[in-house]
Amino acid sequence: MTGDAALDVTRLRAHYPALGDGRAWLDGAAGTQVPESVIEAVASTMRAGVANQGGVFPAARRADALVDAARRAFAAFAGAPDPDGVILGPTATALLARLAAALEPTWGPGDEIVVTEADHEADVAPWARAAARAGATLRTARLRADGALPTDAVTALIGPRTRLVAVTAASNLTGARVDVAAVAAAARAVGALSVVDGVHHAAYTPVDVCALGADLYATSAHKWAGPHVAALVAADPAVVAAIDPPRPAGAPASGPARFEQGTNPFPALAGVVAAVEHWAGMLPGGDDPHAGQRAAAAHTAALGSRLWAGLGELAHVRRYGPDGGPDVRTPVAAFRVVGWTPSDTVAALDAAGVNAWAGYAYAWGAAGALGVRDDGGLVRLSPNHYSRAWEVDRALDVVSDLAHRAR
Repeated sequence: MTGDAALDVTRLRAHYPALGDGRAWLDGAAGTQVPESVIEAVASTMRAGVANQGGVFPAARRADALVDAARRAFAAFAGAPDPDGVILGPTATALLARLAAALEPTWGPGDEIVVTEADHEADVAPWARAAARAGATLRTARLRADGALPTDAVTALIGPRTRLVAVTAASNLTGARVDVAAVAAAARAVGALSVVDGVHHAAYTPVDVCALGADLYATSAHKWAGPHVAALVAADPAVVAAIDPPRPAGAPASGPARFEQGTNPFPALAGVVAAVEHWAGMLPGGDDPHAGQRAAAAHTAALGSRLWAGLGELAHVRRYGPDGGPDVRTPVAAFRVVGWTPSDTVAALDAAGVNAWAGYAYAWGAAGALGVRDDGGLVRLSPNHYSRAWEVDRALDVVSDLAHRAR
């Protein structure tokens, strides 16, 4: 099965019980719905019973097996060669904060940490706090006026004292993509660690951490039809082995488990395995999650282009983010309606049966650079792998009609 096969969205949607309510689910950038197989995997794990890891009895052995299977699933989804490079955690935000705490003691005055205005605060604030405590210098790459992050805006800040470069693969506010491979290569050339926030990126793009060149790639399954559980995925397990995180006495002293404080969410991990299997079977007869990713990417790119172009035809709408095709932006559309606050706009969309978000989506730097941080942020619509054209058209009809309606 190749990635050239078209996605059968009608067949796909039949697996998602939440989608039967007739609403337009254009809110996937904040989290997707889950198929029945994921729901059943979570429920059946609870029914069978699990205990903490490390025991000799069946429930404990099931927990060990679930953790191993989840590592393999995340590795398969992200194109990583070895599950020993997969660190599990409750959210990408928590994992990045944990990583910052582990790296902070290795930095000192004169060292430099590079972050960007494009990123979710989860990939900015932990590094800023850690740099300040360590006496290191924080350097911030700035956005262009259209919301894009030029590669040289990041690479120009990377030098011999750079210790870490944190960058998003795609903005979760505007969808603007970043040339991660070029940034990671520049970081590697000076011996710096590259940490990529791929939480938004993975929902719309076939992921290959080795091709990206990222040392660590953050992804969260709730953005791609799984439960709320996340991972840091390394292209090379040696990167994980070289970091010594703070941990309680008696905690594992080697491997990715050193980072995983407390008991793992075993039912959610079972759901991750089921989610990756769902992607592998997204095309009839398929067994490769990347084939599913490629087919979904083509489908969402077409919907995203339809949405972006439709908004561009409305004189009372201002779009935010770079103009261009799927190589420039994900299918997310961020915009404002003249005379309408973002919150009032999403209320009108909700009344017409469209799920949408308003705000700055924790992209604090991007919202500031775009001038929308302090007055309501932006409206964000995001088609997903299970979305259909009528959902996009319904949203466009609502937004078009706002030009003629009083608030």
